[in-house]
Amino acid sequence: MKLAIKALLATAVLLSAFWGWVQYRAQAHESRAESSHPPQGRILQIQGHRVHAVVSGEGPDLVLVHGASGNARDMTFSLAPRLARHFRVIAIDRPGLGYTDRINRSGATIADQAGLLAATARELGADRPVVLGHSYGGAVALAWAVHHPGTLSALVTLAAPSNPWESDLSTYYKILSHPVLGPLAIPLITAFIPDARVKTEIAAIFTPDPVPDGYTDHVGAGLTLRRHSLRANALQRARLLPQIKALHTRYDRIRVPTEIVHGTADTTVGLTIHSEPLSKQINGARLTRLEGVGHMPHHAAEDAIVEAVRRAARRAGLHAGP
Repeated sequence: MKLAIKALLATAVLLSAFWGWVQYRAQAHESRAESSHPPQGRILQIQGHRVHAVVSGEGPDLVLVHGASGNARDMTFSLAPRLARHFRVIAIDRPGLGYTDRINRSGATIADQAGLLAATARELGADRPVVLGHSYGGAVALAWAVHHPGTLSALVTLAAPSNPWESDLSTYYKILSHPVLGPLAIPLITAFIPDARVKTEIAAIFTPDPVPDGYTDHVGAGLTLRRHSLRANALQRARLLPQIKALHTRYDRIRVPTEIVHGTADTTVGLTIHSEPLSKQINGARLTRLEGVGHMPHHAAEDAIVEAVRRAARRAGLHAGP
């Protein structure tokens, strides 16, 4: 019996030491990510939360909302500088990602996030911006248009999940959003995931389009691999479907000019499931199909995105340069 107790104690000590080492490695990786990719813009206090926003350019106000597993750097790589020739561009880190605080520990809803982003835009003097959202950020942009209709002038969605779907949540998100498995798995990912795997995952998101030169270094994937960001992102993604089910019956309330852009080769968010129905649910919405383009149209077909944004601004009566 004494031997069994000693064995259990020894095992507990070893497990405790291992877990401490994991947390140490995870913290070291987080520190390196934040050192190599610091905030690009301003840290604001909005509704009791720190919010990171990058502002550039002059002209009509335009808010850019990034997708899942990302941050505002996805927008500032190329699209924001290009649009800053015509607009005052505000790229914002969504809650829990980049340098914006988590709103809560249960997974901020798209409505929660839309409210925070709208308040951030107002704080920056953008009372009725054009709002562009990519992927999950497109769902947030749709929630913004539904729940805060008087606070935007036009809407642009890129590869946005907008209608209910049948496919199951991936095992990855099931584990990371689980109340017990998530807190156990996440530090291991942060501590040990190799850079080669990160590059592979980024390439998969872009498929069939190539990853632009310099994108991986610019976007700072290590910021998303921080423990709190992995958890926040997983909870948001795991709880998206019921929120879309509740939201999609209200799109007829959107009255602002709406441009919908989607690649025909997008296998992450299907064109026929999402953007094609959405174009019929919003009165006057215009759908642009990008032939052969995947899930990252703002990188693979930047010219088309810039034109869609400028078209939305013109339809809203805004002057965005020649």
